[in-house]
Amino acid sequence: MKKYFMLFFGLLASLTLQAQGDFLIEKHSKRVTIPFKLINNLVFIPIKVNGVELNLLLDSGVEETILFSMEDKQEVTFNNVQKIKLKGLGSEEEIEGLKSTNNTLETHGLKSINHLVYIILDQNFNLSSHIGIPVNGIIGYKFFKNNIVEINYQRKKLIVHSNNEETRKKLEKKFKMLPITIEKSKPYIYTTAIVDSIKVPAKLLIDIGNSDAFWIFENSKIKLPKKNFPDFLGKGFSGDIEGHRAKIDNFLIEDFNFKKPIVSFPDSSSIKNVKMVPDRIGSIGGEVLKRFTVVLDYADKKLYLKKNNKFSDPFSYNKSGITVQHNGLQWVQETVHLETVKVATSIEESGYNDKKDGNFKYKFSLKPVYEIVNIRKKSAAEKCGLQKGDIIVSINNNIPYKYTLQQINTLLKSEEDIWITLEVERNSLLLKFRFKLEDEL
Repeated sequence: MKKYFMLFFGLLASLTLQAQGDFLIEKHSKRVTIPFKLINNLVFIPIKVNGVELNLLLDSGVEETILFSMEDKQEVTFNNVQKIKLKGLGSEEEIEGLKSTNNTLETHGLKSINHLVYIILDQNFNLSSHIGIPVNGIIGYKFFKNNIVEINYQRKKLIVHSNNEETRKKLEKKFKMLPITIEKSKPYIYTTAIVDSIKVPAKLLIDIGNSDAFWIFENSKIKLPKKNFPDFLGKGFSGDIEGHRAKIDNFLIEDFNFKKPIVSFPDSSSIKNVKMVPDRIGSIGGEVLKRFTVVLDYADKKLYLKKNNKFSDPFSYNKSGITVQHNGLQWVQETVHLETVKVATSIEESGYNDKKDGNFKYKFSLKPVYEIVNIRKKSAAEKCGLQKGDIIVSINNNIPYKYTLQQINTLLKSEEDIWITLEVERNSLLLKFRFKLEDEL
């Protein structure tokens, strides 16, 4: 009989509930500090798995630790391996995976032994190409369970505090404290959505692994607004997640008011496998959470928030209609200019001379290739003729590999109605397109 584990990325829900090793602070320290990378509103931390350092997404929306893209990390040894089948968020079928127990995970004085991990074998599931840096997995509940975890989005540091009342008293002096619930190993908060001037209670998953502001599952009280557009929302273990984006009037978290936030409405086919907790209608993600210093205290069922200087930033989205990702690497020849100064060999030659001989040499470097992997219907990019599969050759007359993937995404989310010029390769032909970013909301 096959064993099935429902594991979801973003809206993850696991059927397993096993007492495996939680993360504990070593050497009687009161806290540890872990630097992280913040990309597309997501938090990535370095964690050694059985002695080999991996780059993992921190996600409060998952229960178990899930690894993938391990082809370059073959030196990792896993213990007690068992084959399983996985299926989850998205529209495709199950995929093969492994279950491994008795692993050791550690980072910056934080350690977990006897740790259960799941390994996805399908190499097509690859967050690295969407993020722009190597990503080897996702870590969730076990990281948060026994500690008070502070996420400082501005300083890009995680501060993991010991679970004690002294820490809580200090936090209460500086932060706004809000009650949360922990259900099926995930944190939930009660908020208020204002739609057409009507207040609607909204129970949301606090989802650090979701880069959007809010996800809402259509229900009897919150319908998809008339002004919306279809869009690619993300990637799950079982395929792409499609849906719509729209604006609503307000979202309230206690006295924190978010005006005209952009809300994502996943299609029902993309969430058909999600096992909902009672009354849940969606998620709150990184686009909102990054506007605070966030502290999650699972043991005491509390969330602490303190606004940072990003709080009042406008909500934005990709106005171009294209989704760009890495598509491998290419060797690029670069010219390096060398300055050489002639050395005097006689008294006559030793007089001052400011002329320098200019030499050049060439070096070859591996640079990312960027590909358009999705085109939004009726978007500016589709109207001008761009297509899925186009390889980007230049962006506004600049070489594309001089940009990081995050810089490209930031450009495409610009608040201003700017013009974008893309030169692309399609079927061995070079084509140039120009379009203006358009606000569809």
